[in-house]
Amino acid sequence: MEWTDLIDTAFRVAGNTNQANQAEVVRTVEASVIDGEKPVASTAGRHPDHFRKGVLVLTTHRLLFLKDGKPPVPVPLAAVTDATVTRTKLNGDVLTVVALTGSHRFEDVVKADVFAEQIRESARLARTAPALQKPAAAPDADEQLIGQLERLAALRASGALTEDEFTRAKQRLIG
Repeated sequence: MEWTDLIDTAFRVAGNTNQANQAEVVRTVEASVIDGEKPVASTAGRHPDHFRKGVLVLTTHRLLFLKDGKPPVPVPLAAVTDATVTRTKLNGDVLTVVALTGSHRFEDVVKADVFAEQIRESARLARTAPALQKPAAAPDADEQLIGQLERLAALRASGALTEDEFTRAKQRLIG
Protein backbone atom coordinates (compact mmCIF):
# COMPACT_ATOMS: atom_id res chain seq x y z
CA MET A 1 0.00 0.00 0.00
CA GLU A 2 1.27 3.46 -0.89
CA TRP A 3 1.04 6.61 1.24
CA THR A 4 -1.11 8.37 -1.35
CA ASP A 5 -3.65 5.54 -1.54
CA LEU A 6 -3.89 5.28 2.24
CA ILE A 7 -4.42 8.99 2.80
CA ASP A 8 -6.84 9.39 -0.14
CA THR A 9 -8.98 6.55 1.21
CA ALA A 10 -9.06 8.03 4.70
CA PHE A 11 -9.97 11.48 3.35
CA ARG A 12 -12.88 9.98 1.39
CA VAL A 13 -14.08 8.22 4.55
CA ALA A 14 -13.83 11.55 6.40
CA GLY A 15 -15.94 13.18 3.72
CA ASN A 16 -13.19 15.64 2.81
CA THR A 17 -12.76 15.72 -0.96
CA ASN A 18 -10.51 18.78 -1.06
CA GLN A 19 -7.70 17.66 -3.39
CA ALA A 20 -5.37 20.46 -2.21
CA ASN A 21 -5.69 19.30 1.43
CA GLN A 22 -5.06 15.69 0.43
CA ALA A 23 -1.98 16.60 -1.60
CA GLU A 24 -0.63 18.77 1.23
CA VAL A 25 -1.11 15.95 3.77
CA VAL A 26 0.67 13.47 1.49
CA ARG A 27 3.61 15.89 1.10
CA THR A 28 3.72 16.51 4.87
CA VAL A 29 3.73 12.78 5.65
CA GLU A 30 6.26 11.86 2.98
CA ALA A 31 8.60 14.60 4.27
CA SER A 32 8.50 13.16 7.78
CA VAL A 33 8.77 9.44 6.97
CA ILE A 34 11.25 7.55 9.14
CA ASP A 35 13.71 5.16 7.45
CA GLY A 36 11.95 1.85 6.90
CA GLU A 37 8.51 3.21 7.84
CA LYS A 38 5.63 1.76 5.83
CA PRO A 39 1.90 2.58 5.87
CA VAL A 40 -0.32 -0.01 7.56
CA ALA A 41 -3.87 1.36 7.76
CA SER A 42 -5.91 4.52 7.93
CA THR A 43 -9.31 5.73 9.04
CA ALA A 44 -11.14 8.95 9.71
CA GLY A 45 -11.71 10.52 13.10
CA ARG A 46 -11.86 13.79 14.92
CA HIS A 47 -9.49 15.16 17.52
CA PRO A 48 -11.45 16.69 20.43
CA ASP A 49 -9.88 20.09 19.67
CA HIS A 50 -11.15 20.11 16.06
CA PHE A 51 -14.65 20.33 14.64
CA ARG A 52 -14.02 18.59 11.31
CA LYS A 53 -12.73 15.08 10.86
CA GLY A 54 -9.11 14.40 10.07
CA VAL A 55 -7.20 11.28 9.11
CA LEU A 56 -5.61 8.72 11.42
CA VAL A 57 -2.71 6.96 9.67
CA LEU A 58 -1.11 3.91 11.23
CA THR A 59 2.42 3.10 10.09
CA THR A 60 4.93 0.48 11.13
CA HIS A 61 6.46 3.07 13.51
CA ARG A 62 3.78 5.61 14.49
CA LEU A 63 0.18 6.63 14.66
CA LEU A 64 -0.34 10.00 12.97
CA PHE A 65 -3.30 12.37 13.15
CA LEU A 66 -3.44 14.55 10.03
CA LYS A 67 -5.74 17.46 9.30
CA ASP A 68 -5.75 20.15 6.62
CA GLY A 69 -2.01 20.07 5.91
CA LYS A 70 -1.05 20.84 9.52
CA PRO A 71 2.01 19.10 10.98
CA PRO A 72 1.11 15.53 11.96
CA VAL A 73 0.49 14.67 15.60
CA PRO A 74 2.68 11.54 16.03
CA VAL A 75 2.35 8.79 18.64
CA PRO A 76 5.33 6.37 18.58
CA LEU A 77 4.04 2.79 18.49
CA ALA A 78 6.81 1.45 20.70
CA ALA A 79 5.39 3.66 23.48
CA VAL A 80 1.75 2.56 23.01
CA THR A 81 0.49 0.46 25.92
CA ASP A 82 -3.23 0.27 25.09
CA ALA A 83 -5.88 1.20 22.53
CA THR A 84 -9.52 1.05 23.58
CA VAL A 85 -12.86 1.99 22.05
CA THR A 86 -15.89 3.34 23.88
CA ARG A 87 -19.21 4.34 22.38
CA THR A 88 -21.02 7.55 23.22
CA LYS A 89 -24.19 9.11 21.85
CA LEU A 90 -22.56 12.50 21.43
CA ASN A 91 -19.10 11.58 20.09
CA GLY A 92 -19.70 8.21 18.39
CA ASP A 93 -16.91 5.66 18.67
CA VAL A 94 -14.13 7.13 20.81
CA LEU A 95 -10.63 5.69 20.36
CA THR A 96 -8.29 6.22 23.29
CA VAL A 97 -4.63 5.43 22.70
CA VAL A 98 -2.55 5.24 25.87
CA ALA A 99 1.18 5.65 25.41
CA LEU A 100 4.14 6.46 27.60
CA THR A 101 4.02 9.88 25.91
CA GLY A 102 0.46 10.53 27.10
CA SER A 103 -3.13 9.64 26.40
CA HIS A 104 -4.61 10.50 23.00
CA ARG A 105 -8.35 10.63 22.32
CA PHE A 106 -10.02 10.59 18.91
CA GLU A 107 -13.78 10.87 18.49
CA ASP A 108 -16.24 9.68 15.86
CA VAL A 109 -13.67 7.17 14.55
CA VAL A 110 -14.75 5.09 11.56
CA LYS A 111 -14.33 1.32 12.15
CA ALA A 112 -12.78 2.09 15.53
CA ASP A 113 -12.71 -1.51 16.81
CA VAL A 114 -10.80 -2.79 13.79
CA PHE A 115 -8.41 0.18 13.87
CA ALA A 116 -7.77 -0.25 17.64
CA GLU A 117 -6.85 -3.90 17.05
CA GLN A 118 -4.48 -2.87 14.24
CA ILE A 119 -2.87 -0.34 16.61
CA ARG A 120 -2.42 -2.94 19.37
CA GLU A 121 -0.86 -5.44 16.96
CA SER A 122 1.41 -2.85 15.31
CA ALA A 123 2.49 -1.60 18.75
CA ARG A 124 3.33 -5.15 19.83
CA LEU A 125 5.40 -5.62 16.67
CA ALA A 126 7.11 -2.24 17.14
CA ARG A 127 8.15 -3.14 20.69
CA THR A 128 9.64 -6.46 19.57
CA ALA A 129 11.33 -5.20 16.38
CA PRO A 130 15.07 -5.96 16.16
CA ALA A 131 15.91 -2.24 15.91
CA LEU A 132 14.32 -1.73 19.33
CA GLN A 133 16.16 -4.56 21.04
CA LYS A 134 18.47 -3.62 23.90
CA PRO A 135 21.94 -2.49 22.79
CA ALA A 136 24.95 -3.65 24.79
CA ALA A 137 25.27 -0.37 26.74
CA ALA A 138 21.54 0.02 27.45
CA PRO A 139 20.19 -0.16 31.00
CA ASP A 140 18.99 -3.57 32.09
CA ALA A 141 15.35 -4.57 31.76
CA ASP A 142 14.54 -3.82 35.42
CA GLU A 143 15.80 -0.24 35.12
CA GLN A 144 13.82 0.26 31.89
CA LEU A 145 10.65 -1.10 33.50
CA ILE A 146 11.08 1.17 36.52
CA GLY A 147 11.55 4.18 34.22
CA GLN A 148 8.43 3.32 32.25
CA LEU A 149 6.40 2.85 35.44
CA GLU A 150 7.64 6.18 36.76
CA ARG A 151 6.56 7.91 33.53
CA LEU A 152 3.13 6.29 33.77
CA ALA A 153 2.78 7.44 37.38
CA ALA A 154 3.76 10.98 36.36
CA LEU A 155 1.14 10.94 33.58
CA ARG A 156 -1.49 9.78 36.07
CA ALA A 157 -0.46 12.45 38.58
CA SER A 158 -0.67 15.17 35.92
CA GLY A 159 -4.17 14.05 34.93
CA ALA A 160 -3.15 12.88 31.43
CA LEU A 161 -4.21 9.32 32.37
CA THR A 162 -7.23 8.21 34.33
CA GLU A 163 -6.81 5.64 37.09
CA ASP A 164 -8.29 2.97 34.82
CA GLU A 165 -5.97 3.86 31.91
CA PHE A 166 -3.00 3.86 34.29
CA THR A 167 -3.92 0.42 35.66
CA ARG A 168 -4.32 -1.11 32.18
CA ALA A 169 -1.04 0.40 30.96
CA LYS A 170 0.79 -0.79 34.07
CA GLN A 171 -0.60 -4.32 33.66
CA ARG A 172 0.57 -4.39 30.04
CA LEU A 173 4.08 -3.34 31.06
CA ILE A 174 4.36 -5.82 33.89
CA GLY A 175 2.78 -8.62 31.91
